[in-house]
Amino acid sequence: MSSEEFEKLHEIYKSLFDELKLIPERALKCHGEERRRLVRIFDERQGEAEEVLQGMEEELRVAPPAYKNSMSTKLRIYRRDLGKLQREMKSAASRFDSSSQSLPGGHHGVYSSQNEQSTQQQTQRALLLEGTEHLNNATQSIERSQRIAVETEQIGTNIIDELGEQREQLDRTRDRLVNTGENLSRSRKVLRAMSRRLMTNKLLLAIIILMELAILGAVIYLKFFKK
Repeated sequence: MSSEEFEKLHEIYKSLFDELKLIPERALKCHGEERRRLVRIFDERQGEAEEVLQGMEEELRVAPPAYKNSMSTKLRIYRRDLGKLQREMKSAASRFDSSSQSLPGGHHGVYSSQNEQSTQQQTQRALLLEGTEHLNNATQSIERSQRIAVETEQIGTNIIDELGEQREQLDRTRDRLVNTGENLSRSRKVLRAMSRRLMTNKLLLAIIILMELAILGAVIYLKFFKK
């Protein structure tokens, strides 16, 4: 628990509760004035316990969110147990002897009315605590969802940035490939032109050789055979 005051109130409540839980059983074994005295003591201690629980509720409102769930659960259990003791005491008080029940405005009638009212308040407080706990859980769930959404958005932004960089790299690669293709086309054209010139040169060389052979043959013919 996070609050020293809550711890102190917790110890006070446990002491009161330990005293209260013994009274219903003792009341069942007593009669007359002794039983009425126990009822009065129970009322007093029960009122003190209610005040302590109210103080614990105030500490719960200002407690850090991390501790609220456990504190709220303890407080709800305390109120449930206190309500159970009230019902047990009501059952014990309902067994007053006839003389006690016949007293006009007797304590039993007052106690029953107070007990019913206290039980209603107890139920309302328990429902309020349960609603508060659900609200705290929902708030924490929303906070977690918001954190996840922010993290997801950040991851999405990073992915988009990376995709943008990859797209730029692909565009540059494509441009280089286009340039390379254009250079290859020009190279092929140059090679074809060189090949044509080479074939032309070979043809011209062959013609020159043939002409030289023809001239050489004519000279030999004229010099050696035509006399």
